[in-house]
Amino acid sequence: MTYPGRRPSFFQAILPLLLLIVLLTLNVIIWRDNTLDGANQLVLIFTAMFAAIIDLSLGVKWEQIRQSIVDTIGKSMSSILILMLIGALSGTWLISGVVPALIYYGLDLLSPKFFLFAAVVIASLVSLATGSSWSTIATIGVALLGIGTAMGISKPVIAGAIISGAYFGDKMSPLSDTTNLAPAMAGTDIFTHIRYMVHTTTVSMGLTLIIFFVIGLNYNFSHVVSSTSQVKQAIAQTFNINLWLFLVPIILIVLIVKKMPPIPALMIGSLLGAIAAIIFQPHIIEKIANIHHNYVKASYISTMQAMFGDVSIKTGDPVVDELFSTSGMRGMLLTIWLILSAMMFGGAMQAGGLLQRITEEIAKFAKNSGSLVTSTALTCILVNITASDQYLAIVVPGQMFADTYKKMGFEPRLLSRTLEDSGTVTSVLVPWNTGGATQSRVLGVPTLSYLPYSFFNYLSPVTTIAFAYLKIDIKQNPQQISPQFSEKQG
Repeated sequence: MTYPGRRPSFFQAILPLLLLIVLLTLNVIIWRDNTLDGANQLVLIFTAMFAAIIDLSLGVKWEQIRQSIVDTIGKSMSSILILMLIGALSGTWLISGVVPALIYYGLDLLSPKFFLFAAVVIASLVSLATGSSWSTIATIGVALLGIGTAMGISKPVIAGAIISGAYFGDKMSPLSDTTNLAPAMAGTDIFTHIRYMVHTTTVSMGLTLIIFFVIGLNYNFSHVVSSTSQVKQAIAQTFNINLWLFLVPIILIVLIVKKMPPIPALMIGSLLGAIAAIIFQPHIIEKIANIHHNYVKASYISTMQAMFGDVSIKTGDPVVDELFSTSGMRGMLLTIWLILSAMMFGGAMQAGGLLQRITEEIAKFAKNSGSLVTSTALTCILVNITASDQYLAIVVPGQMFADTYKKMGFEPRLLSRTLEDSGTVTSVLVPWNTGGATQSRVLGVPTLSYLPYSFFNYLSPVTTIAFAYLKIDIKQNPQQISPQFSEKQG
């Protein structure tokens, strides 16, 4: 492996990561749930500077470090644009009555005790059809969160169920970008990859569904503030609820299924929400704009306000009022700040080869199928933590381990499955990763709060490691094993 400067020692490589962990822990102790208001962003910037100093000491030029940071930030721009559009979509879907309608009818269709189980299934099906966990969480996920909250279920638990389902669908859908990226990195085809993932994913999702089923049956609903009928009455008195509103999410889902890129699809979804608001919710439009004599002007002001700023609709029910507030694109700015700061850290870690040096050390433990898959999974998680991007968590380990899998006689599909089981699904568990930062902002639930309940997301790497150690459907061709690995079979 070549380095842009001198090869860093393992201590030099891991020092910025250790500093990051210490400072982030300190932030949690001091600021608790408010760490994302700026404290974590500054820590990521400080540790990026520290990593850059180490890069410079290794002989890496500042121009190379700066370019690495700029390139890394550039890779996150698509995520940032999607995040901004999700903010706009959440605003127009609120004032149009789309989200209230989903909650209104959902309260009739979903039983409280089976809600969590159903939430996983619904999120799974939508994500499987669209290939996008982000779009699923921003649309159906937000509605499910509202329904579950109205039933009196804890938001972190609901968020865990939604995220588990959404990332299952994302992981298994041939429309998903990560599902296409993983086999490309490993050297296999997408359908071989998906068929092989069924083995581990079925176990992970089966356990997840059982856990949420048990939680739902044993959940204490005695603390519900408002009854279902009260919530429905509050929604019906505030919004014009009708089935025509469902055309908006249906059209968006069809556009995504037809492989329209997420940025134009979300933009269209936002505009459709604005049009629906103008048609079906004139009283909401006039109330937000505080204009009652010029509907064209009121429509322009209200829809723009919903897309970029704060909107809060009062229904008279405290539980419902908590659900019906949004901050549009403006509400995403702290998360964008966090992503940019995380990308700075990731870029600085890559500029001097610090991240590569850490993963190189981890790769030394690969001696058999179990240790090889474990090393790959840990590297994916490490890249999610340090580089803060799920795509890099697939690309970097994929490039690192592809040759090792080949030399040890393992099929490429084993690598592609491990990358997906460990890279894609764990990104949402890291608060400063693009996945974790986005979903916590969209759902309004801190990453560390929903993490314990995102069962599918951390069962996936555990399951894929267990399969490797137990040698379940693991094929190794003795004739392809290189001499240096001939004594490390098994």
